[in-house]
Amino acid sequence: MEKPKLYLDEDITDLLARVLRTMGYDVVSAHEVKMQSRFDEEQVSYAIKDKRAMLTCNISHFTNLARKCYENKISHFGIIVTPQLDFKEMLKRTINLLDNNSSDDLKDRYIWL
Repeated sequence: MEKPKLYLDEDITDLLARVLRTMGYDVVSAHEVKMQSRFDEEQVSYAIKDKRAMLTCNISHFTNLARKCYENKISHFGIIVTPQLDFKEMLKRTINLLDNNSSDDLKDRYIWL
């Protein structure tokens, strides 16, 4: 079972990526890879190119993008949306997601964290 790789949208603190990496997870943030202020479509394209599931708090935009991917048969590695949460809760939910899913489990899925 291959563990998922995760890409955090710019609306999520890069501290989450740093903490998760210390725990052995493969996570990068938009801040770290210089993708801030890019269009949402570019964010999804980056995640696809790097074979990463995407985590974002931008629920409305990424719900629409997930729908467009489905309608246009664009394969992705998972689009995960969440409301803004305090850091501890976001960390807990993200660890739960990563520990209980393989990369194949997330492929082409739209998930509410």
